[in-house]
Amino acid sequence: MDPIAESSHHRLPPEDNGAMHRLASCPGIDPPEDVVLVEQPPADVLVLSSAGTDLSCLESVLLASPQWNDRIRALHLDNLSHPAQLDHYLSTTAEQARLIVVRLLGSRGHWSYGLEQLQRWCASHVDRQLLVLAGTVDQQFDLHGIGTVVPELADRLAALLREGGETNMARLLGVLQELLEGASPDIDQIKVEPLPDPFPWDWQDDVGATVGVVLYRAQLQAGDTALAQQINQTLRQRGLRPRLIWVSSLRDPAVQAGVLDLLRSQGTQVVITGTAFASVGAEQAGLGSSLWDSLDRPVLQLLTAGIPRERWQQSSRGLEPLDLSLQVVMPELDARITTRPCAFRQPRPPLGVLATAITTQEPDPDGISWLMEHAKGWIDLQNTPSGQRRVAMVLANYPVRDGRVANGVGLDTPASVASIIEWLSKAGYQLGELPLPTNGDQLIASLLQGRTNSAEGSHRSPLDHLPLTSYQAWWQTLPTEARALIVRRWGEPQDACDLDGDRGFAIHGLRFGHLVVLLQPDRGYDPEQIADLHSPDLPPPHRYLAQYLWLRQVHGSQVMVHVGKHGSAEWLPGKGVGLSPGCGPQLALGALPHLYPFIVNDPGEGSQAKRRGHAVVLDHLTPPLGRAGLHGDLQRLEGLLDELVEVRQLGGERTQVLETQVLSTLQDLDWPGVPSRQELKQNPERFNSCLDQAETYLCELKESQIRTGLHRYGHCPDDDAMGELLMALARPPLQGQPGLTQLLAREAGLALDPWVQEDGEPLDQADQLRLEELGCQRCRRVGDGSAWLEQQALLLIRQLIFNDHSDDLVLPFQVLIQTSVPLKQRCQELWQRLKDCGNAEREGLLRGLEGRRITAGPSGAPSRGRPEVLPTGRNFYSVDLRGLPTEAAWDLGRRSAERLLDLHLQEEGEPLRHLALSVWGTATMRNGGEDIAQLLALIGVRPVWDGPTRRLVDLEVIPAELLGRPRVDVVLRISGLFRDAFPQLVSWVDQAQRMVAMLEEPETINPLAGLTRRNGPQGRIYGSAPGAYGAGLQALIDNGAWESRQDLGDAFLAWSQWRYDGSAEAVPDRSGLEQALSSVQVVLHNQDNREHDLLDSDDYYQFHGGLSAAAELVSGERPQLWFGDHSRHERPRMHRLEKELDKVMRSRMLNPRWIEGMQQHGYKGAFEMGASLDYLFAYDAATDRVPDWCYGALCDRWMADPVNQRFLSARNPWVLRDMAERLLEAFNRNLWTGATPDQLALLKDLVSSSEAKIERGDVTC
Repeated sequence: MDPIAESSHHRLPPEDNGAMHRLASCPGIDPPEDVVLVEQPPADVLVLSSAGTDLSCLESVLLASPQWNDRIRALHLDNLSHPAQLDHYLSTTAEQARLIVVRLLGSRGHWSYGLEQLQRWCASHVDRQLLVLAGTVDQQFDLHGIGTVVPELADRLAALLREGGETNMARLLGVLQELLEGASPDIDQIKVEPLPDPFPWDWQDDVGATVGVVLYRAQLQAGDTALAQQINQTLRQRGLRPRLIWVSSLRDPAVQAGVLDLLRSQGTQVVITGTAFASVGAEQAGLGSSLWDSLDRPVLQLLTAGIPRERWQQSSRGLEPLDLSLQVVMPELDARITTRPCAFRQPRPPLGVLATAITTQEPDPDGISWLMEHAKGWIDLQNTPSGQRRVAMVLANYPVRDGRVANGVGLDTPASVASIIEWLSKAGYQLGELPLPTNGDQLIASLLQGRTNSAEGSHRSPLDHLPLTSYQAWWQTLPTEARALIVRRWGEPQDACDLDGDRGFAIHGLRFGHLVVLLQPDRGYDPEQIADLHSPDLPPPHRYLAQYLWLRQVHGSQVMVHVGKHGSAEWLPGKGVGLSPGCGPQLALGALPHLYPFIVNDPGEGSQAKRRGHAVVLDHLTPPLGRAGLHGDLQRLEGLLDELVEVRQLGGERTQVLETQVLSTLQDLDWPGVPSRQELKQNPERFNSCLDQAETYLCELKESQIRTGLHRYGHCPDDDAMGELLMALARPPLQGQPGLTQLLAREAGLALDPWVQEDGEPLDQADQLRLEELGCQRCRRVGDGSAWLEQQALLLIRQLIFNDHSDDLVLPFQVLIQTSVPLKQRCQELWQRLKDCGNAEREGLLRGLEGRRITAGPSGAPSRGRPEVLPTGRNFYSVDLRGLPTEAAWDLGRRSAERLLDLHLQEEGEPLRHLALSVWGTATMRNGGEDIAQLLALIGVRPVWDGPTRRLVDLEVIPAELLGRPRVDVVLRISGLFRDAFPQLVSWVDQAQRMVAMLEEPETINPLAGLTRRNGPQGRIYGSAPGAYGAGLQALIDNGAWESRQDLGDAFLAWSQWRYDGSAEAVPDRSGLEQALSSVQVVLHNQDNREHDLLDSDDYYQFHGGLSAAAELVSGERPQLWFGDHSRHERPRMHRLEKELDKVMRSRMLNPRWIEGMQQHGYKGAFEMGASLDYLFAYDAATDRVPDWCYGALCDRWMADPVNQRFLSARNPWVLRDMAERLLEAFNRNLWTGATPDQLALLKDLVSSSEAKIERGDVTC
C-alpha cells in the first residue's frame, strides 16, 4: 500500500509561522506589511464582500439611513485573506455580531477556510445567522446552501446585489432587518429593480472608427465612473467613436446576445473589455467563444490593478495573484489581448458608519493612452488595403553567430518566412522589385550578405540607420527611472558603444517593399564585462531599442511578427505582468500590434509573449515525430544477441564465438555498464546480466520517440511523416479508451500492454507464441512486441487514411478495420485535425495581419494525449492556475517520488534526505503541476482539493508513521516564468515547507525540522532576481568566459540567490542558498513529454547543470544527477542523467533518421545540429557527466562523414566551423580526452577551410 496515496486526513491548523502581525489603523488603507489584523467597532451586521462596489454602494445608502448607525459594518474580503486575520476578526469584531453576510466572487474554493470558520462561528450561538451569496449565477448551487437561510432566499438576495444600485441595496437592508427581528422574509415580495443589461452609456454623435467598450455595471451602480469617462474622453481625442456598454457579466447568454447586437449594429472594429473571467468556461473554451468569434474583431483586455498605484510601482510582480488569474489567465480563454493597467484601486477613508476604507478606480492616463494607441493600431490594420500595409518580421539570433540566425524551436524558421513572403505576395502586399526568396536558404544567404549581430558580420553594410537625433528625441520621452538603469550600464545615447559613427544606430535585415525582415539585436552581454555575465537584470543596450524604434518610426510598421519560439523582447527586465512604461518589453515593443507564431506545446513561454509583449500567439504544429528504431552497430548488436540466444537454446558450438563478438561489439560501442574482461574472469555471471541489460536497453532505444524533421509554418509534413505523427497522437490512451497499440494488442490476444509496461520486461510464454503465430519472430521482450505492434499500426493507418492496402497487415487487424467504427472515427478525426493545421496556420497569420480576431485554442503536447490542441493556427491559452497541482498531477508526482526514493535506497543503502529540484513554468502549464506534486510527496505533504471545483484549497501533513520513511529536505529552484505565472504555487510550497519545518520530529525523520530548530528558519525556494529570467550559464558558455565548473556554479548562485517565500517581493540571500545546497545529495530535473529532449534546449543544462555545479561548489561533493521521464502518465521513469544523455546520443544524435531529417532543412537543419552539440558540451562543462566517446562519435559521424560534411559546408559553413571549434574546445578543456591525432587534424582543417570559404564569400546556403 502506498502511504501517500492511502493516508487518512491529518490536517495541521493554519500557522502564522511567526509572522509579525499588527492592528490596522483603518481596514483597507494600511500598506501590506506582513499580516495586518483587522478590528472594527461591534455591530449587529457584518457585510464581507469580494466586490468593492458593494461597499461603496452600501455606504451611499447608509448616508440616508440613520436607523442603521452603529448597527452595520463592512469589509472587503482582501482584508481577511490570511487565516490569522480571519481568526482575529471572528474573535473580536464578530463576537457580538448577530448576522454576517458574505458575498463571494468565485467558488467556495477561493475562500474555503473562511467559509468553514464562519460556519463554526454561526453554530456556536443559537441567535447567530449566516448569509452566503454568490457573485455569479453558476456558483449559487454550491454556495447558497452554506448559510442559515433557505437557498431560494439567498438566490433572490444575490440577484439584488448582482443587479446593483441603491434601490436594490436598500431592499437588501430591509431583508436583513427582518432576519434580525426573527421574521421569515416573503421571497415573492422582494423585487429586484432591473437596469437594462447590457446598458449603452454616453453614446454621442461621434465620427471615426468605432471602439466597443464593455465594463461592469456594478461600477455604474456604485457611481464609480471616472475610468469610463476617461476612456471615452481619450478615444474621442484620438478621433475614435466610443460605444461603451455596461454589463452585469459576460457569462450570461442573454447578455452576450445583447452585447453582440449592439456592437454589430455600430460597426465595431475593436473591443476593449474590463470584465474579468471569460465569456466561456474552461471546459468549452477549446470550442471557441460564440460572442467574440461571431463579432470577429480583436478584443483587448483592459487591466485594473486591485492595489494602489504606489504598491504597483514598487512591485516587481506587477499584478497581484488574484488579478493575474481573473484578468489575465482566464480572459485568455477568450483570446483577449493582454494590455497594461489603466486604473488602480485607491482607498479613501469612510464617509459613513462602515468603519472601512472605500476603494475607487483611479484612472491612469498613461496606461489608457497606450491602450488607445494599441486599439488604433488594430483599426489601422483593418482600414489599410493589403497593398499599402507595412509589416515587420523579426528573427531571433542567439547565440550571436552567423550560423545560428533565425531561432525557432521545432520550426524551420527561414523556410517559414520564405513561405510567408510568398503568401503576402499572393495576397497583394507591395513587396518591391527585388527577387523574393523562394526558400529558406535563399533568405538566409541574403540576410548574411548584410550586417549581422556577430563580430564577423559587423563590417558588412546594414539595411539602414536610425539617426542619433531621432533616437534622442524618443529617449527624452522615457521615464526617468528607465533611462537611469540603461545609462548606468550603457551610458548616454551619444556615448553608446553600439553607435555606428555619425550615421546612428545600424539596422540589420532585409527590405522587400513594405515588408522588412529584421534580425533581433543581441542583448548586449559583453564577455569582457564580468558584471554583465553575473547580471540577471541587464537592461537592453541602446541599439536594441533603436532598431524597434526604427521599425515603428522610420519603416512605419503597422504590425510586427516575431517568427518562432522565441525572441528576447518579452524576457527583458521589468514587472512580471501588468507592465509599466519603463519595463523593458514596453520600451522595445511600444503599442504596435504583435503577432507571434509559436510552437503549440510550449504554453509557458508563449504566455510570456502574450502577457509581457501583448502578443497574439499563432500556434504551430510540432515537428514530425517517429520511432527512433535501431541503426548501424545497434542493429548489428541486436542481430548478434538474437543469434546468441538461439544458439544457446540449441546448444550450438558457436556460443563462445558469439559471446566474444557480443562483448567486443558492446565495448566498441562504449556501452554503459559493460564489465572489463578482467571483471568477467572474476565473476563470469556478470556477462549474463550484461546481456540482459543490453537487450533491455536496445528495446528502450528503438522505442524512443524522436523528431524526424522540422515544421514549416503553414505546411503539413508529407504523407509518411504525417502517418507517423498520427501514430504518435493515437498511441496514448484517451478518455478511458485504450491507445492504438493497446487496442491492437488486445485484438491480437496479447497480454502485454505496450503503453504501460517497461520495454525491457520479458514477454510471457503465451505472448511469445502468439506473436510468432502472427509472424513476429525473435520477440522476447515487451519492446519487441511493441515494435511489431507499431509497425502494424502504421500499416493500419495507411490503409484507413490512404487506402493503401498491405499484405503485411495481419488478419486480426484487417478484421478490426472492417468492424471497429470507433477506431475509424478516432483515426480519421486525428487525421483531419492534423491535415487542417497547415491551412489554419496560414489563414490565421493572414487574418492577424488584416487586424482580425484569432480564435482561442488549448495548448499542450499533442503526443501526451492532447489531440484537442489541434488544429493549430489559434491563439493558445494555458491552464487555470487556481487548480494546480491537479489530482492527476498528484497521482503521477507521488509515484515518481516513490520511484526515486526506492532507487536511491537500492543504490545507496540509505534513505534520501536532501534534494534540489528545478521547476519551470512552461512544464507546469503543460502537466498541471507534476513537479510541485512530486515535491509535496517527497516532503510528506498532500494537497486537499475543494469538492465541487477540484481546486487546491489546503495542505495536510502526512504523519511520519503513515509515511514510513524520512521526509526529504527539498530545495526548489524556480524559473522566472514560474515565478510570474504561478505566485500561488510559490505560496503553497512555502506553506508546505514551513509546516514540515515546524513539526516536532527527530532530525533523522525530518532533516528540515532539525535544521530549523538548530539554525532558525531556512529558505527553500530560490530563483532569479525579480523581473529577471534565466540561470546565468548561457552567456558564459557561448563566450567561453569560464575556466572551471566552479565559475559556472558561481554564476548560477549569482543568478539564483533571490529567496521567495510567498510574499510579494523576494530578497537576495546567497548565503541562504549556499547553506541550502551544501547538503544536497541529488539534483533532479523532470521532462514531461518526448516531443523534444534535453539536448534540444539550453534550459536543461542551465538549470539542471547549473544547479549541480552550484551544489558541487558549495559542498565540495558531486551530487547525483537524476532525470525524471514523465512523458507517460501511466509509466513515470526515473534514471541517472548519464543514462539520459547516452539515450539521446544513441537514439537521436547519431541516428541517420534524424541526421537525414535535418539535411532536408538546409541551413536550419545544420543550425539544429550545431545547437545540440553546444548543449551537450555545456552539460558536460557544468556536470562532467558526458562520457568521452560522445565527442569522438560526433566527430566521426558528423564531421568526418563525407556526405554530412558536404551538407554542412554547402548549407551552413558557419556552423561547420563552430562545431569543429566546439569539439576542439572540448579537447582543450580536457572534457574530451580520447581525441586521436587524426580527429584533431580533421577538425583544425575544417575550421580553416570553412573560415576561408566564408571570407571568400563563397557561400550560397
